[in-house]
Amino acid sequence: MTTAFLSHPDCLEHVMPDGHPEQVARLEYILRALEGKSLVHVPAPLVAEDDLLRVHPKDYIKAIRAAAPDHGFAALDGDTFMSPGTLQAAHRAAGAATRAVDLVLGGEADNAFIACRPPGHHAETAKAMGFCLFGTVAIAARYALDHHGLVRVAVLDFDVHHGNGTQDLLEDDARILFCSSHQMPLFPGTGAAHDTGAHGNVVNVPLRSGMGGPEFRQLWENLILPAVDNFAPELIVISAGFDAHRADPLAGINLETADFAWITGRICDLADRHCKGRVVSSLEGGYDLEALAESAAAHVDELIERGKV
Repeated sequence: MTTAFLSHPDCLEHVMPDGHPEQVARLEYILRALEGKSLVHVPAPLVAEDDLLRVHPKDYIKAIRAAAPDHGFAALDGDTFMSPGTLQAAHRAAGAATRAVDLVLGGEADNAFIACRPPGHHAETAKAMGFCLFGTVAIAARYALDHHGLVRVAVLDFDVHHGNGTQDLLEDDARILFCSSHQMPLFPGTGAAHDTGAHGNVVNVPLRSGMGGPEFRQLWENLILPAVDNFAPELIVISAGFDAHRADPLAGINLETADFAWITGRICDLADRHCKGRVVSSLEGGYDLEALAESAAAHVDELIERGKV
């Protein structure tokens, strides 16, 4: 069938201060890298209020909206900023999450990739941080469960930074398995291996600085993929961060582009086994522009290939 691609020009209007790594060019490079690929382009809608409320309290949502500036920048913390275009972009990213779930679970697409900004996996229940405002993949997972009636959803995060926000939003929900591989020590300083969640539904796999593809693949094969296999999800949601690439300036893991293709393929193997190939992937980090574009394209190529089967 098809791979859906969700994005929106509004996500290019989320502008950061000069020198900030989460820059507009990240999305521009990805869009160019994906030109001409066999994708079904779907504009990211604005998120419904009820869907934001699935993971964030009303007071937090109101505070984020109140912080949005009419000009210049508003600093939410030392590295998380809002510009006049940020709020609309964040609503598009969250809306893309629910739309992608609808497309995949409704049989209109085999899988989906969301290329929106800002990212989401550091946004906690009532705290914006790490460039993130709303928990995009958490919204997708909870929407699939509550709106579509699924029983089990797995959220898999291979961004080089721990998805502390996603864990905070979802760890108390036994219907969700959250798995993250991430460099430690590194921002945000969470994600120790002994942190397994309230229901044993969290798998945190720390990576040492300097690790490369062979170690990364072995840890996923030994620790994360078996946990997903045992959980037997009905949908897999991916936090697709590409900042574990050896060229990335914000971390010290040495993955190659081929490693991102490999992990995408292995996740799709499990999706084929347990959930009819249904995968929703959402962009997170990746701050070397060339490496980001190349790795995202390799990730999407794997999704497209699975959609042809």
